[in-house]
Amino acid sequence: MIIRRHKITIINIKKPKARNLNKELQWFGNALGLFSMRDKDRSCFRIFIELLKGAKADHAFTSDELAFNLNLSRGTIVHHLNKLMEAGIVINDRNRYALRVNNLEILMDEIQKDINRTCNDLKQAAKEIDSLLGL
Repeated sequence: MIIRRHKITIINIKKPKARNLNKELQWFGNALGLFSMRDKDRSCFRIFIELLKGAKADHAFTSDELAFNLNLSRGTIVHHLNKLMEAGIVINDRNRYALRVNNLEILMDEIQKDINRTCNDLKQAAKEIDSLLGL
């Protein structure tokens, strides 16, 4: 049995008004809590974009490929990949990294399923705890 654990963060932030792909992708990632203010060179965003391009070409990357393509250290790549995997955005299959699914709409469907599963588990646990407390 595989146990999936994801840290799901949803931030309600205003979507950019102007149609600008780069800004919309930044907003998308920020709304999922993927990109932090501490990431001054936008490494995580750049990795996310590279993985999105890979999804379009049905290509998974090694951490070395990502480091080379983005001119970042392998340590930086691995740090951000771990964060993206923890969020349920990226998968690792035989040391090759890719987006969990091949497009963002399906990705959001999967995240929504994760959230619903988690909420259902919490609701069941709350019911059991209430029962134990006699509430």
